[in-house]
Amino acid sequence: MTRVKFCGLTHEEDIARAVKLGVDALGFVFYAPSSRSVATDSAVKLMSSVPAFVTRVGLFVNEQPETIQKIFERTRLNLIQYHGDESPEFCDAVGLPFIKAFRVRPGIDIQTEMDRYPNASGFLLDAYVKGQPGGTGEPFDWGLIPQSNAPIILAGGLSPDNAKDAIEQVAPWALDVSGGIETKPGRKDPDKMARFMNACRN
Repeated sequence: MTRVKFCGLTHEEDIARAVKLGVDALGFVFYAPSSRSVATDSAVKLMSSVPAFVTRVGLFVNEQPETIQKIFERTRLNLIQYHGDESPEFCDAVGLPFIKAFRVRPGIDIQTEMDRYPNASGFLLDAYVKGQPGGTGEPFDWGLIPQSNAPIILAGGLSPDNAKDAIEQVAPWALDVSGGIETKPGRKDPDKMARFMNACRN
């Protein structure tokens, strides 16, 4: 079964609805320039309602190790998502469980990049848009994804309308969606959330 992560959660109602729908993971953005970012105090409150067996993921972009560790502890995160230029040495030195995101474009050797991070729990593949670390809402050419035994998390331009195709064509470990289930950045659409989950589960 393909796992599902809803990312960019900013409101308790959206979290409750996602949990009820059976989502596997919830993503919280700790990157101030993002329109979906949450302050640490807000995140503590939001995550207090997340039940057992739903993974809490914190997204960071080129953040200081001390800041990552403090937020991890305060909010009781389960997993870090490194979405910037973090090196393997950096990720390992922070010492927290993590997934590494790559922005996919022609010319990048994804398998080589994944091999550089042997301690990652998975790899998130997102679209490349110059000057933006992610969350662009743009799909990329899935044909660039190599055949791999690594846990691949597919992101970028996913929606209820293409989730089924993504699973059939890529067979990823998980799908990661944000903008494709929103009414506006940070606010999720109940109908789109339900339709996305139905497309993945069916």
